[in-house]
Amino acid sequence: MNIHEYQGKQIMRDFGVSVPNGYVAYTVDEAVEAAEKLGSSVTVVKAQIHAGGRGKAGGVKIAKNLDEVRTYADEILGSTLVTHQTGPEGKEVKRLLIEEGCDIQSEYYVGLVLDRATSRVTMMASEEGGTEIEEVASETPEKIFKEVIDPVTGLTPFQARRLAFNINIPKEAVGKAVKFMLGLYDVFVKKDCSVAEINPLVTTGDGDVLALDTKLNFDDNALFRQKDIMELRDLDEEDPKEVEASKYDLSYIALDGNIGCMVNGAGLAMATMDTIKHYSGDPANFLDVGGGATTEKVTEAFKIILSDDNVKGIFVNIFGGIMKCDVIAEGVVEATKQIGLTLPLVVRLEGTNVEDGKKILDESGLNITSADSMAEGAQKIVELVK
Repeated sequence: MNIHEYQGKQIMRDFGVSVPNGYVAYTVDEAVEAAEKLGSSVTVVKAQIHAGGRGKAGGVKIAKNLDEVRTYADEILGSTLVTHQTGPEGKEVKRLLIEEGCDIQSEYYVGLVLDRATSRVTMMASEEGGTEIEEVASETPEKIFKEVIDPVTGLTPFQARRLAFNINIPKEAVGKAVKFMLGLYDVFVKKDCSVAEINPLVTTGDGDVLALDTKLNFDDNALFRQKDIMELRDLDEEDPKEVEASKYDLSYIALDGNIGCMVNGAGLAMATMDTIKHYSGDPANFLDVGGGATTEKVTEAFKIILSDDNVKGIFVNIFGGIMKCDVIAEGVVEATKQIGLTLPLVVRLEGTNVEDGKKILDESGLNITSADSMAEGAQKIVELVK
């Protein structure tokens, strides 16, 4: 789950991590009021959307007086920002962060991720702040330093200090940088983050170490114990189909193709999409109905798939272990009748009660194409769509 920058900064502030003062604004008047409260000689007006690259897209402006705050807020609010993370359709800006300016001396990058190779949290840091970390990794990888963190001891002051020296934090600011890194790690662990990225981390003329920008992502599987984080969810920033899917415990991710996929199990879903691509088709989604799907779940899954106007055909690929093939078949038949499905539909069933499932499909009287294997099913739906 993603949250906005201003929300992430408030969480960090609660943990004693240094961030600039700022307020959220939903209107131009609120933006001006926020700037007045800050009383800063320079005010930053920042678009709040769930995407990076806002500055390059014109979503971050530096205002030197209240008139400029008003002008920039009016320009950005309601506009559509197109960045490398939004896709060509972009995202509409519905809120702003009005933040005090600061005397930036140097910019750095600090981030925390779960390294699946070591099964441990790793802190990365670089003196190439303000740059996409992917670019630094490909062009100057020697400028990225890492500390693998022991879950028993947590991030130690020694590790934080070594990172600070490696990325050339000024000696007089090393102590504050160490405190910052330790606090950031505390946020990461206690709030069940999957990513915590500070880009840039800055040193100022006053000797402070601040998070100028903040990105916090959270592990969906841990949200049951992070009720306060759940309250920060902004549904306007999410795909409506994905929001609807989450109501029924369906794992759905929209893609750019035209073949809707309904599968049980993430691994099988990935293999299904790969097989469709192998036969020159394009998946329209990743949809995992899970191991305990009911007729209602399958029906809702169909509705969500069909809410995508790009879908020209559907491939249902089910391996019945815990999931029974006859239950899936009943769900497919019921959904097809309810929705009045006219698009090509290919169904491949295998596993528990497979013969009962196939019988239900065959006797339904509906226009359903059956397949005996994943490859055959993928091939058939690609041909039917074409």
